[in-house]
Formats: sequence, structure tokens, C-alpha cells
Amino acid sequence: MEDYTHLLQPVIALLLSSFISFRAYRKKSLDLSGALTGFFIVGIHIAVNYRIGALILVFFFTSSKLTKVGQEKKRKIEDEFKEGGQRNWAQVLCNSGVATVLALILWKINGSEDMCLNTEESVSITCLLGGVIGHYACCNGDTWSSELGVLSDSQPRLITTLKPVKKGTNGGVTRTGFLAAAAAGGVVGLTFLVLGIFTTRCAYNVALKQLLVLPLSTLAGVFGSLIDSLLGATLQFSGFCTVRNKVVGKPGPTVKKISGLTILNNDAVNLVSVQLTTILTSIACSYIF
Repeated sequence: MEDYTHLLQPVIALLLSSFISFRAYRKKSLDLSGALTGFFIVGIHIAVNYRIGALILVFFFTSSKLTKVGQEKKRKIEDEFKEGGQRNWAQVLCNSGVATVLALILWKINGSEDMCLNTEESVSITCLLGGVIGHYACCNGDTWSSELGVLSDSQPRLITTLKPVKKGTNGGVTRTGFLAAAAAGGVVGLTFLVLGIFTTRCAYNVALKQLLVLPLSTLAGVFGSLIDSLLGATLQFSGFCTVRNKVVGKPGPTVKKISGLTILNNDAVNLVSVQLTTILTSIACSYIF
């Protein structure tokens, strides 16, 4: 009698990714292109490794919920406001493409077997897992910071000059935003730790050392948000439109410049900050674990 247990994980991945993508499309968290892209991305994550799959799901569900908080206030502030925070395929790839590549490399090296962060056992797997943690800590941190920071009653300040700026200005930061980024990174690390109890078997000293993931992911969330803000303040244009009475991302005859150059758009800023955080977290894991 043939053993089909090896097919169980891909089947679960297919069913879950189908359900999540369809639900996200119906609730307007993703447009059609984003839902189709998300179907493949989420499916790959879960099929490769349940714990990696959990990280993308925590990021997606928490960020989607926070995007819908305070929509009336955000509609008045945000230039490119979309009902339900609807994301397209490009935004999905910017927030998950790098991690998907790392997940596929992990699968090529180790199949679907999950492992602890332990350089004595495997430096490459430890670095790859660390990169995925850093990736989603950054994405989650940036999203939580943006979605909650804009709702803060405190006046945002431009990260490069610390001068007060209007809400919605790229590179404008608040204390609430930084605290949200730290919490978001911590949630990613906590998810990795809790799932690891069920998916890995490690020696006691190695298992104890895994607790360092929590402060590491918290720092990655803050660092990712910080880099995103620095790039937004310098390489992404912000200006105030006197006609629409909003901060906008493109220059024009009725737009007074606030900060930044027209080099990167929001997706590019996210991608660069994710890549930097992923690389640095991966390197940090090679020393810590």
C-alpha cells in the first residue's frame, strides 16, 4: 500500500491559500491581481514549511485588520486611500517576494523539515530562517507603524530634521508609530517561537537560545520602520496640494513641496527596506545562534 502522507502538506497549502485569497478578494483586502498572486505566494509558504506559512499569515491578517481601522480618518488624510486597503500584485510581491525566494531555497536544501536556529547544525538554514523572520518583522512593523501612527493624536515629525509635518507625509514619525513597529516585530518573533514548539525538536540549550528571536524580531520591526521612514523622507516626494487639501506623492502646479525626491515610490521604498532588514537579520542570526 502506497504512502501518500507526503502529499498532505501541499494539499493543505492549496486549500488554505485558495480560501485566504478568495476571502481577501471578497473583503477588498486584495484586488484580483493581488488575490491571484497571494494564492501562489501563500501556497508556496505553507507547502514549504508550516512555520514560515504562519509568519506570512500573521503579517497578512493583522495588517489587513489594522488597515481597516479608522478608515474615515485615513480617507481624509491619505492621497491614495483605497477602501479596505486593497493591495495589488506589485504590493503583494514587495511584501512577500524576497521571503518566498528564501523559502524555496530552504525547501531545496532541507525539504519541508523544520529546524531550530542553530549554526552548529546548519549555518545556511539558520541564516535563511533568520532572513524570513527579519522580512516579516520589517513588513509587519512598517504596516503597523503606518496604520496606527497616522491615527495618533501626536504631531508627526520628519525623521531627518525632526521638524513637525502634516499627517501623511512620507518619513513623518510618531512615538506611537515606533511602539507599533516594535509590537509588530515582536508578534512575528512570538509566532515563530510558539510554532517551533510543535514543529521542531532541539536540545535544551538550543531550544532555550531560541528565545532570543523575540528581541531580535522586535528590533527588526523597529529597524525596518526606521529605514522605511528615512527612505520616505529623502527619496520619496511629499507635497501639500492646496486644492485637495492633502499631502500628495507627486509634484504639480498646486503642490508645495514638503520633502523628498521623486526617485522611489511607496512600493520601491518598502522593497528596499525589506531587503536591508532581511539581510541584516540573517547576518545577526549567524552570530547569535
